[in-house]
Amino acid sequence: MNESVASTYDEQGGPDPVEQLSKQPPDLEGLQPADHQSSAGVGPSSPLAETSGLLSLPWELIIQIASHLPAQCVTSVLPKVCQALGSVSKDITAWQLRAHKLTGTQTPFPVGPREDFDWPTACLEMEQLINSWTSHTHLLAKHTQEDEEGRYQGRQQQRAVQGEEPVPEGQGDGGGAEVEGARVVALEAACGGGDEGVEVAVESENGDMQPTPPALECITIQTDHIAQIDSVLLVGGEGTVCATGSRDWNVKLWDLHTNSSGALLHSLGGPRNFSTHQGWVWCLASQGSLLASGGFDSTVRLWDLQSGGAERGLIRAGATVLCLSYQSDVLLAGTFDKRISMYDTRAAEPLVKSLRLHGSAVMCLAADDKYIISGSKDCSVAVFDRRAGKGLKKIQLKSYLLSMSYSGSEVWAGDNNGLLHSYSMQEGTLKPLLQFDVGHKALITGIHRSPGALYTCSSDSTLKVHVPCAPPRTLCTMYHEAGVNGLSVDAGVLAVATRDMFVEVWRPRK
Repeated sequence: MNESVASTYDEQGGPDPVEQLSKQPPDLEGLQPADHQSSAGVGPSSPLAETSGLLSLPWELIIQIASHLPAQCVTSVLPKVCQALGSVSKDITAWQLRAHKLTGTQTPFPVGPREDFDWPTACLEMEQLINSWTSHTHLLAKHTQEDEEGRYQGRQQQRAVQGEEPVPEGQGDGGGAEVEGARVVALEAACGGGDEGVEVAVESENGDMQPTPPALECITIQTDHIAQIDSVLLVGGEGTVCATGSRDWNVKLWDLHTNSSGALLHSLGGPRNFSTHQGWVWCLASQGSLLASGGFDSTVRLWDLQSGGAERGLIRAGATVLCLSYQSDVLLAGTFDKRISMYDTRAAEPLVKSLRLHGSAVMCLAADDKYIISGSKDCSVAVFDRRAGKGLKKIQLKSYLLSMSYSGSEVWAGDNNGLLHSYSMQEGTLKPLLQFDVGHKALITGIHRSPGALYTCSSDSTLKVHVPCAPPRTLCTMYHEAGVNGLSVDAGVLAVATRDMFVEVWRPRK
């Protein structure tokens, strides 16, 4: 694997940031007022010659000093100090050095193309991810024990509502000693270096905790769904509203902003309807104020979040809707009958085009304004050029993909065997990069990748948080009592849907 990773990294091109810094002299031009002379012509009376203190140091040392500051400080504070220090935030080499310090100098990052990669955002996200999920680990086990007790009480209440006999604790529902370990969060500390300066509070022998406050807080929404939640989506911006789609045929909206425990905002469908759909709700997608839900009743339904969840449209897809992707100009739906349908939700006749790119059910979709990338049960991945109106490439795999995340020039996907697949996507060319085994033992039901963060969940009842390098560096693994059916990430907020009708929301502590 190491040789494969190294060769892939070399093929991507781009100079090594450490080597580049040692070979090229720093360009100080632009770090001083326009009327200053260059350093080659500095005289005793030159303003630059009179510079003292930090700015008198070589640029390489200034970069090294700045690398010990938080990325947020570099981007928001240093530009307010002076023009010279503000230029640190524009130095790509400095960001590359910081990124490789976070991931480890021998670990290829990014996995995909380096051209046009957003280094500042990647560093900001990685630092937030590492600080949040490592400084919080000492409280996770305690929280989950309390949380599981609350879940037990919630399940007992649901049984009472449904007229069932209460189940004694430790019996039924997978209780007992054989699953006791799965009821408490188990954490895998990040390994492989790169964590200098990260302080993790631990429990002392007398049971006292260090005073370091946790970076994250977790709330558990005890939904009133009466069947598994198969889809979860954070909407409304800044992770303020959570939408859930369930096998009880309903879609519900939960308030994460004004109510710390996640109060119910709306059950979509209105009082005249028995339920939101007439079958399992399998997928959700949003664009602006519109939410789309797709289900086993072969329909896609549209809801206006700004109007209290009012229904805005009904699309008859003709087959079970398994995945959705909502772009600014089109809604994409992948269905059981091997099709990808493109809809203009503003039109009276919404269907724009129907694509047949696969030989079996379409399981996952990702798209932007140029391309559509899809994965199918026939173990293939296809790329469609929206502008040219034609398929570009089809890759055959040994497994099939169930979840997909596409951002920048990288595509990450999870398959039915628990493996991660990474691809580069440039000018319509989808190129397989690497496969990773991050420890999932069953199909990967959800994945989210951004420049500096990677989240995965699986039906093996685990949720994992990683740094998206090659191979991914796992910061944390959380074990749940039931399988994890999906996840959603927005503005640093993570929502996780489980098979026991609960939703966990992890978010930065205010």
